[in-house]
Amino acid sequence: MSFAPVPSLTGQPTRDHAADLATFFDVSLDLLVIRDLAGFIVRVSASWAATLGYRPEDLIGLAILTLVHPDDLPGTRASVVEVEGRRPGDPVLGHVNRYRHRDGHYVTLEWRAQRFGDRIYAVARDVTAKIAAEQALIEAKSAAEAANRAKSDFLANMSHEIRTPLNGVIGIVDALSRTPLSPDQAEMVDLIAASGVTLERLVSDILDVSRIEAGKLELELRPFDLDEALAAPLETLRMRAEDKGLAFHVERPAHVRGAFVGDSVRIGQILGNLLSNAVKFTAEGSVCVRFALSEEIGAPTLLSFEIEDTGVGFDADHAAQLFQRFSQADSSITRRFGGTGLGLSICRFLTEMMGGRIEAASTPGVGSRFRVELPLPRAESPTAHDAHDPAASARPSRRLRVLLAEDNPINQRVVQLILADHAAELIAVDDGAQAVAAFEAGAFDLVLMDMQMPGMDGLTATRALRAVEAARPSAPRTPILMLSANAMAEHRDAARAAGADLHLAKPVTARDLLTALAMLVPN
Repeated sequence: MSFAPVPSLTGQPTRDHAADLATFFDVSLDLLVIRDLAGFIVRVSASWAATLGYRPEDLIGLAILTLVHPDDLPGTRASVVEVEGRRPGDPVLGHVNRYRHRDGHYVTLEWRAQRFGDRIYAVARDVTAKIAAEQALIEAKSAAEAANRAKSDFLANMSHEIRTPLNGVIGIVDALSRTPLSPDQAEMVDLIAASGVTLERLVSDILDVSRIEAGKLELELRPFDLDEALAAPLETLRMRAEDKGLAFHVERPAHVRGAFVGDSVRIGQILGNLLSNAVKFTAEGSVCVRFALSEEIGAPTLLSFEIEDTGVGFDADHAAQLFQRFSQADSSITRRFGGTGLGLSICRFLTEMMGGRIEAASTPGVGSRFRVELPLPRAESPTAHDAHDPAASARPSRRLRVLLAEDNPINQRVVQLILADHAAELIAVDDGAQAVAAFEAGAFDLVLMDMQMPGMDGLTATRALRAVEAARPSAPRTPILMLSANAMAEHRDAARAAGADLHLAKPVTARDLLTALAMLVPN
């Protein structure tokens, strides 16, 4: 079969050019086609046989659009109009469609075409595998995102389901520990309390790792008082150290105080994790924490704290993996002391997220030293901080009216036991609607609101309480403390957006609750 010579750009036939063109059509791996403006095929390359199963001579004179998948015809016709009407200098637009193979299946082709005179010259490449791979990647990405959302939802639900009964265990054991007990009973209560704290920390660490992996762990930067941020972890670990017979020393210069801007919760978490490890891995001797504050002119304010213990320590070989997830200095440590190896990796992540650094040094059998440095700008000068009116905290105490909205009877009882020895009148209701009704009927100094309740949940009820207050502008604003087994960052954000003043994750101990009450109701 022979073809007429194709005219050159000057309109004159050239034997060598024609031979080259014929060879090009024979050896091209891409699909080459020349058609007329009516859409009929004038010439195709031999590659059509390999890609679509058609012999070139069988396609001559065929309307090319008859090979296009019916669903792709509208887009293909639009491309035809674009190619035939393209002006010099216009960009060459590609097009992807599906062509029918001789055996009936369809092959995805990517086209480039150009008009010259009354002919359209086009080249296509088989991109079926490429498109399939891209689609598979899109589907895999979508499946991974769905799986990640499902994991986050599962962890949030599991957090709630575990923390709700754990709140009852820890809260009631805490209340029980403050009643007269025999030595054996006190020992058993202490063992239960320690197990509850370990379980609560494990749940929190797993949730933090999940948020880190999902990129959802965010800092909450706001002004805070350094004394309040450090008090809870220092006091908690002091008591734990004393229970083990360890000396607990805190070295804190007088100028390390005041109001700063940062995430006080995460700073307390870092300090608490490091102190907890120091106490856990020290059988005898002491744990010491030293604070320092660098305020050089022209440099950022740096808060640093150093925790030193006389515990088991670790060698240089293990130091490199110390901050890796699920890693401990020695596998025997897990058997001897327990733990998941998550705490230090979370400390490193949080420290670096705040723009700081963490480092460790140790001698096996002698002890360890961990040092953290955090950039922490002051919210106000120490003078301004000291000048605040102390009258609020000096007001005479009176009996507080506290409204508790909590659907779990055990958790209601936990709060009752915690407040039993304090000057508080507690009114407990079972859901958000009852809380709104009680709030409308009487005045309260504080509202304790469970986030997840049947019927009207805590967020809806909180918004309703703020609406009631808006209708009574002369009445003082009532602090609302959200008590929630949902400990994810988005839950704290949702509580704040609804109008809560503070979010406290369950399980709630007496110290946690009373500290929060002191923050919200100074008197």
